[in-house]
Amino acid sequence: MQQRLHGPYAPFYYALILCNILTPQLLWFYKMRHNVAVLFIMSIVVNIGMWLERFVIVVISLTRDFMPSAWGRYSPTVWDWATFIGTMGLFVMLIFLFVRVLPAISIAEMRELVAETSEEEK
Repeated sequence: MQQRLHGPYAPFYYALILCNILTPQLLWFYKMRHNVAVLFIMSIVVNIGMWLERFVIVVISLTRDFMPSAWGRYSPTVWDWATFIGTMGLFVMLIFLFVRVLPAISIAEMRELVAETSEEEK
């Protein structure tokens, strides 16, 4: 715990606390819960916090091994960056594929269509 609070990755830990614990506390206020822009920004901040949580768990675990001779700071390699960018690309591709194959249908249009077909059946 000392490593997380005062170690070289302490800013990431404090950003994690800010994003995942303090930011959602704004939901106690009625105006914040009913403002779409604030909710969107809050969702982005919480997603960043969740990424930071994984980062803190993995990186701090790899930084302090059982053998002091293996201690060192983490620096991402080309393969780490490639995996990160590849997962982002895969996610964006799947979103675009989903939107292309299964387009959004307006509820108002469906209500009109149902009303028209029920009138034709009478």
